[in-house]
Amino acid sequence: MSKGEWVRRALENALSARGKTADPVAELAALNTPTADIYQMLAEIEKGLRFSC
Repeated sequence: MSKGEWVRRALENALSARGKTADPVAELAALNTPTADIYQMLAEIEKGLRFSC
């Protein structure tokens, strides 16, 4: 299973355990998971891809 698939399943399980709300973004924010700037994350991913090829 890829890391992306693992993350998707973990989020789906966490969200389904908490129940449904009208605002899925608010629900994800309530999970209190670590976050980062999207552009920084993408740059780090890109850097990792260049070194692993």
